[in-house]
Amino acid sequence: MSDASSSLTIRGARPFGADPVDVVVRDGRITEIAPAGSTAAVGEVVDADGRWIGPGLWDAHVHFTQHVVRRSRLDLTRTATADDVLAVVGRALEGRPLATERMLVGYGFRDALWPVPASLAALEAVAGDAPVVLVSGDLHCGWLTRAAAARLGVAVDESGLLREGPWIEALHTLDSSFSPSMQEYREAADAAAARGVVGIVEFENDDNVAAWPARVGAGVTSLRVEAAVWPNRLEAAIAQGLRTGDALDPTGLVSFGPLKVVVDGSLNTRTAWCWDPYPGADPASPHACGMQGVDLPELRRLLERARVAGIAAAVHAIGDRANSEVLDVFAELGMHGTIEHAQLVRDDDFARFAALGLVASVQPEHAMDDRDVADRHWPGRTDRAFAFASLHRAGAQLRLGSDAPVAPLDPWISIAAATARSRGDRDAWHPEQRLDLDVALAASVRSSLAVGEQADLVVVDRDPGSCDRDELRDMPVAATLVGGRFTWREI
Repeated sequence: MSDASSSLTIRGARPFGADPVDVVVRDGRITEIAPAGSTAAVGEVVDADGRWIGPGLWDAHVHFTQHVVRRSRLDLTRTATADDVLAVVGRALEGRPLATERMLVGYGFRDALWPVPASLAALEAVAGDAPVVLVSGDLHCGWLTRAAAARLGVAVDESGLLREGPWIEALHTLDSSFSPSMQEYREAADAAAARGVVGIVEFENDDNVAAWPARVGAGVTSLRVEAAVWPNRLEAAIAQGLRTGDALDPTGLVSFGPLKVVVDGSLNTRTAWCWDPYPGADPASPHACGMQGVDLPELRRLLERARVAGIAAAVHAIGDRANSEVLDVFAELGMHGTIEHAQLVRDDDFARFAALGLVASVQPEHAMDDRDVADRHWPGRTDRAFAFASLHRAGAQLRLGSDAPVAPLDPWISIAAATARSRGDRDAWHPEQRLDLDVALAASVRSSLAVGEQADLVVVDRDPGSCDRDELRDMPVAATLVGGRFTWREI
């Protein structure tokens, strides 16, 4: 399959905020944009019937396999307490021969606000000898029985919780034992296309360089993919001569992305690395202010190694100390790149993003998921938490994403969260940090509606500029095109 497609004319589509036009596509690129009805038809003619058209949407932070396998895992996202989780697990185990079944895996608990903490005893009182693994909603923590821990080659203490480095390795081992089918990957990619997505940045801890070309070859062709590499595969990528932006497959859909380095933990797991201790933490604990994923000398070594090899860097930093330290390392190396998440930032650090040429890759729906957790665990600092407008005003380039499966792989949800800072019946949380719609849209695309651009397009039924918050979240998508090829179509 080539990225080029047959010729196409889209009649009577309205660019966001403009009069209707005809858009002509040849060989995967936009070759003409003219007032509606003024062009000669070229190739297939599609009547947009006055719908709105714009550049296709990107999700700048995805863990795609985690997103795919979430569908087959026990849903814990509606739980609010440990007892809620245990009730769901208990119902799932009813009638099962406990010790002989394959592992029961759940996803989506968030324990940061639980009145009673997790414990191994409570989980095993429900699970008995069954191997049960429960994955936290932020992916940084697991709640395991001893039977499951033994299968994964780890040990758990009396809490039953495993966090950060040891957990990330255990989660990778777990995922390796659950191999989604190509049909499941295709369905997930097609579902993203149905929401207007034309591309993702893949941060799965996997051999993405090999996996994604194989998926495209097997028919997973709805998305462009920038495939990141983790430190344990960096040297292999360098040995292959790979540089960021290199094509990884003949279709042009998959390209080599950045080096992903995780510097700290997460807010929900209370491991984001902060300047101030978490409320109630033992001041003598080495983790009172969170945890480092890699130490700073190793971060410098990795980034310098990547820079020399022509590989960009994307560094996970959530806490304000993590962001400060990562900014320092980028400054020392004179290196551009991306800071992933940037959830808590010191006032003095906002301007440094732009000064250093760094992109802030943020996930607006996390602010909606975590507002109460931030109020509890980052008290007195939430005016600079998920501070998208502060980053934008300081000149930082923003990219929006989901961190799927942590939030839905749906850019319209991200755009609505960024512009409204609310959902459901709740008032806006720190409304001063709302983004204007044009800023949020610009942070969600990689191209423009212009002659010469790739024909990565989305056609929607509503004018985004006239939508309220919930209309944005539920935006009806009529068509999505990648390189002029329909990947989703209802027109």
